[in-house]
Amino acid sequence: MVNTETNGLLSVVATPIGNLGDLSPRALEVLRDADLIAAEDTRTAAMLLQKYGVTGAKMLPNHKFNEEAAAGKLVEELQCGKHVALITDAGTPCISDPGYVLVREAVRAGIPVTSVPGCCAAITAITVSGFSALSFGFYGFLPRTAGEIRKVFARVAGEYSTLAVFYESPNRIVKTVALLAECLPDCKVCLCNDLTKKFEKIYRGTPAEVLAELEANPNADKGEYVLVLETAARAETAESGLSPEAMLVDRMVRDGVGLREAVKLLAEEKKAPKGVLYDAGLRLKEWGMEM
Repeated sequence: MVNTETNGLLSVVATPIGNLGDLSPRALEVLRDADLIAAEDTRTAAMLLQKYGVTGAKMLPNHKFNEEAAAGKLVEELQCGKHVALITDAGTPCISDPGYVLVREAVRAGIPVTSVPGCCAAITAITVSGFSALSFGFYGFLPRTAGEIRKVFARVAGEYSTLAVFYESPNRIVKTVALLAECLPDCKVCLCNDLTKKFEKIYRGTPAEVLAELEANPNADKGEYVLVLETAARAETAESGLSPEAMLVDRMVRDGVGLREAVKLLAEEKKAPKGVLYDAGLRLKEWGMEM
């Protein structure tokens, strides 16, 4: 137990994303020693603790519907010198999971915060993708509507990094990959299902190839998904060392044309898809250039 005469300690603890054997020895030690465990779902946490023989743990729910209220109670415990362990149902707290509100409030209250690293579905998927991960964009769960998903994919195509990572539910995965095939047909896909679990499955190929495989799988609507994609358009511009924005400015200066004409010329030369160039043009416009 932490000295009750001083502030306590908040430990952000990563838990397994599927295989319970992935809990680290340090994480287990922290869960055993903590005065209080802030858990996304206390029932799920109880099963994990039971697996490792941790008994008598005091738990408090900390999920997306009660984060603000729970944070207040937990900070009070921390200010009384308690050691609080923060966990979610699976993976690392705060990464598309509850937790950041408690961490934020603990920091504001001057409470020490430490991390007990471990599993993260996004990182796990990247490591098996075979794609270069010098940089990547993590976007969490995609929006619900087709129109909003298209906007996200259009944005991804124009980002600095060629690598993008999303989480998706089994109920929407076929629809999402179909939209990906429509918006970014040339990108490379690594789609991971049930990572670290018994029926782990990884789909690889173009969006159309992965879509066909999904549609042929009667169990595709089971298990959680991590979608990793490498955007072909950005890969091409990366080879030249220029972003779409830089390509547009370069063409405007060299040819003495406006932004709109530069978009047209580069699209005709197939330097990048017109949609990518148009989005880059909009960003330049926001920075003060005229279309």
